[in-house]
Amino acid sequence: MKYKNKILILIIFIIAFSLRIYGFNWDQGNHLHPDERMIAMVAEKITFPTIDPKLTLSEKFGVLFDPKSSLNPHFFAYGSFPIYFLKAVCYLLSFIEPTLINYDKMNLVGRFLSAIFDSLTVIFIYKITLITFKSNKKAIFAALFYSLSILPIQLSHFYAVDVLLNFFIFFTLYQTICLYQKFNFKNAFFVGLGFGLSLATKISATVLVFSLGIGLIISVFLSLKKEIFGEEISFLKKIKKYLRKIFSLKFWSLKKQHQFKDIILYFLLIMFVVEIVFIICEPFAIFNFSEFWRQLNEQETMTKSAFVFPYTLQYVNTIPYIYQLKNIFLWGLGPVFGILSLLGGVYTFSKLIKGLFTPGNEKSEGSQLILFSFFIIYFLIVGKFAIKFNRYCLPLYPIFAIFAANFIFSFKKKKLIIIFSSLHLFWLFAFMNIYNVPNTRVSATEWINQNISPGNTILREHWDDGLPLGYHDDINLIDLPLYDPDNDPQKWPLIQNYLKQSDYLIIASNRLYTPLQKLINCENLPEDKCYATTANYYKDLFSGKLSYIKVAEFSNYPNISGFNINDQSADESFTVYDHPKVIIFKNTHSNN
Repeated sequence: MKYKNKILILIIFIIAFSLRIYGFNWDQGNHLHPDERMIAMVAEKITFPTIDPKLTLSEKFGVLFDPKSSLNPHFFAYGSFPIYFLKAVCYLLSFIEPTLINYDKMNLVGRFLSAIFDSLTVIFIYKITLITFKSNKKAIFAALFYSLSILPIQLSHFYAVDVLLNFFIFFTLYQTICLYQKFNFKNAFFVGLGFGLSLATKISATVLVFSLGIGLIISVFLSLKKEIFGEEISFLKKIKKYLRKIFSLKFWSLKKQHQFKDIILYFLLIMFVVEIVFIICEPFAIFNFSEFWRQLNEQETMTKSAFVFPYTLQYVNTIPYIYQLKNIFLWGLGPVFGILSLLGGVYTFSKLIKGLFTPGNEKSEGSQLILFSFFIIYFLIVGKFAIKFNRYCLPLYPIFAIFAANFIFSFKKKKLIIIFSSLHLFWLFAFMNIYNVPNTRVSATEWINQNISPGNTILREHWDDGLPLGYHDDINLIDLPLYDPDNDPQKWPLIQNYLKQSDYLIIASNRLYTPLQKLINCENLPEDKCYATTANYYKDLFSGKLSYIKVAEFSNYPNISGFNINDQSADESFTVYDHPKVIIFKNTHSNN
């Protein structure tokens, strides 16, 4: 890499890191991201077990990896590597600042790690684009586009597993492309290392096996293409000859002698490294296999039905693929980058298909096929999920950035495109402004502490972060069981009684009222998942027909120069953690 290019990529890295670390204590220490909260709780409990030095080596091993060992996270919804990694980093930092090993501060360390890893992903985007398209300008802009994309910035403000997974996926894809372009032990080893770490971060990384397969065998097909499509015969005859060779046993036996031995050897090496890395980073997937497998099946069940958990009801009747694309292009990328990425994807794919029937440029085509195989298969699998959290699509964003960069520098009027893409900065700055003010739940808590007297009764919605934040033994807090089935005869008499005797009602986000108001077509829903009565309750509440009136609202939309972008129509996970809308109602019939 030339000195100038190193400086440019360093600048982009600094930009990416600055955006991701800006306002990283966005919830003012209140642990408002549930997945991050869970990882921190599990990591805090991880300790190295006390081992009697008199035990034999095999006995020590048995104590260390016993299912009851204090090293066992007992949590396999995600991989174990992010948990162990967070614990290890916090332990090392505790020698400098002892409080960093505690639950209260672990999430901040995690967010710092997320910012670093996602910024490092920018470097692999640059490397992949450069090695694939042989254009430094495209590589620089691909890295820049990703660094400025909204969803990667937002997810880097949380320590969940998605950002780490994304890093390891693109480390693996880069190494797979390197292996395709040069078969050697080093590249194969690093493919296995990246793949193993990906799986130990989240098991959904198994989709990488398709790209790995493409990377190992595509040279066989492209070398034949180069041979046949360079001949001076009609296109139809080229196709016939190509297919005839592909299905010829003589061709395959010949190729086996020259290439298949290496393909099999490196595949076995990669799988060996994957297994070793996975066992080291997630040992209790082996030593506590029954629990690992049970939790894995629970997660798989969730991907098949939006009715499994209350907080996934928002995805009932959403259209597969279309729902994800809408959220990617409108919110995750922003409209400008979304349009450029869409055009870039179409342009890149059409050029690739055309190139596959033209001799030459095989190295670039093979690299693109590795990327496209991951992009298409991953989207086909994840896009079909019944559960459609925005974060599931994060591994698509680097490839969208590559598409956009490839399109821009293949367009004649590049200056117009660059000017057009600079409009994205409006969207970016508007989003970043949500970190300029306290979290809405923190602001709501301050209002509650100042305006609601001790002894009052506050109604909250279950399955949401309850307000006020913190411990309050001077206020009566009651959770409304609104997710309970409407056909439960005890639900509404209980809720009506709570509504009569309480002083305030707090809605901490749109987590409940948005999906429950849509689940009203009882003929097409399971009997216990129709919420027609609940929908009417919300309708009456928001229209003022109940005895409760709105006395405070706390919202923090993406905004710039006083112009707000109302993102309440985005996927709930885009708003519910760092900028939910909080509404407080007061009972006008209350004596307090």
